[in-house]
Amino acid sequence: MPSASVITFSLALLSVAHFHVADLMSIREVSYNATAKKWDKQHAGNSIDEDEFSVSTLIEKANKNLGQEYDRPVIEFGDIAVPSGLQNADPCTARGCMWTKSSDGMVYVPFVISRQFSSQERSVIKRGLQSFSSRTCIRFKERQRERDFVSIQSMRGCWSFVGRRGGSQTVSLQQRGCVYFHVVQHELLHALGFNHEQTRSDRDKHVRIIYENVIRGQEHNFRRIDTNNLKTPYDYNSVMHYGRFAFSRNGQATIVPIPNSNVAIGRAMEMSPNDVLRINRLYQCRNT
Repeated sequence: MPSASVITFSLALLSVAHFHVADLMSIREVSYNATAKKWDKQHAGNSIDEDEFSVSTLIEKANKNLGQEYDRPVIEFGDIAVPSGLQNADPCTARGCMWTKSSDGMVYVPFVISRQFSSQERSVIKRGLQSFSSRTCIRFKERQRERDFVSIQSMRGCWSFVGRRGGSQTVSLQQRGCVYFHVVQHELLHALGFNHEQTRSDRDKHVRIIYENVIRGQEHNFRRIDTNNLKTPYDYNSVMHYGRFAFSRNGQATIVPIPNSNVAIGRAMEMSPNDVLRINRLYQCRNT
């Protein structure tokens, strides 16, 4: 008969064997966040290796060669879905794409999460959804029978439409590469009506786009948009800001801050105070 120590060791091995790979998601995310924050304290973000954990790097890796599939939305600006034939650069909110405010002052956004996701992946996604409620009037709630809702699925890549489209609208969070807290927040901000920071109307006063370093055919991702900036300052720390090496074809910077080229950009691991302020101003939340 095996000894008690042998039995204990065997049970430990059995427990490890039953630990599903997908359940490492939250551990990996914590590691990503801790490592990125440590590097942020030590560097200005001028090395492409230091950009490994940025929103734009994660999205770019997941979305490589995306947007050419039949009967799928065209992907512009890296991760913004546009129905085929409807591409335009007008601000979404000018077309009436905001979610409706309730009589209690809250903005309820119904959602469903696909059963494709593991319990740990669902936990990360739900944390992203719930992160809006403590600082804004946005309330993501599980869909009952609402006509308009966000359908969170693991399709190819990380992407979202901008603003409310009507009916079921997909937010794609590919299981391998997209289910991270800051990526979830980023895609949900698109769904609420926000574009990327580096495409806002006054961006040329704050960053310089180095087109000679951009992957050929990807220049459209750096187009300026006539955005509603809600009287908020340009924010290098926005979770909507892409990193210094986004869509680089040669490992050289594509987005350089000005006048101080050493400022770190695109390193946010969560919404910045300005991101929160913009939500509250756009949706006229009481805690603006």
